[in-house]
Amino acid sequence: MRTPKTVLITGASAGIGAATAVAAAEAGYDVAIGYNSDLAGAEKTAADVRALGRKAVVIQADVANPLDVEHMFDRFDEEFEELGALVNNAGIVDDPERVEDMSHSRLRRMFDVNTIGPFLCSKQAAMRMADRFGGAGGVIVNVSSVAARLGSAGQYVDYAASKGAVDVLTKGMGDEMAAENVRVVGVRPGVIETEIHAKGGQPNRVEALSNQLPLKRAGTPQEVADTILYLMSDKASYITSTSVDIGGGR
Repeated sequence: MRTPKTVLITGASAGIGAATAVAAAEAGYDVAIGYNSDLAGAEKTAADVRALGRKAVVIQADVANPLDVEHMFDRFDEEFEELGALVNNAGIVDDPERVEDMSHSRLRRMFDVNTIGPFLCSKQAAMRMADRFGGAGGVIVNVSSVAARLGSAGQYVDYAASKGAVDVLTKGMGDEMAAENVRVVGVRPGVIETEIHAKGGQPNRVEALSNQLPLKRAGTPQEVADTILYLMSDKASYITSTSVDIGGGR
């Protein structure tokens, strides 16, 4: 079946999400750019997509809010005929802490955004893509983290755990949807040059860790975006229910 060349990307105002939006436009996709608070960044991403001759629509939503998620997909339906791909990229980190110091409010927000958000978005995507709902098929790409394997002891165990749950979503939902013409795949970035490290209280983290990696450098948002676009493409048509590490050997 024909998969529509449209994609909704959450957290697309900067970093991996923005790079994925541009890569998708280069590959011929029209793009819905999801963002929470950085409108200027989202508009910049939209301008980059439009400069490549593709349609771009900016949609505000906090993926931790079920009503926002429903509104985001309703807005998508108003602007695009069909949904071909969803990239669950929106995510947060917090300041480094040990588990015994983490508050309930921190844990609640971490899992609301990083885990429940992708569940809610994937639910909406499935109802638009799957055969039994009259969809034309599609691909869901979940952005997890190498932290899901490493545990992030002494820093971000809550973040790592929230991403571990995303890996399970990829496997379980991938198996559920395989016969419905929907593939569910994931990527696990490692140390990538984005602003998320500064937001997590460690602006120098990339520089500090780079020499410890087997490849002796951090990755780029473009390298993650290229992998996401491959997984969205027909070249990955026999790949589902699994995640790809993009960690420089870590």
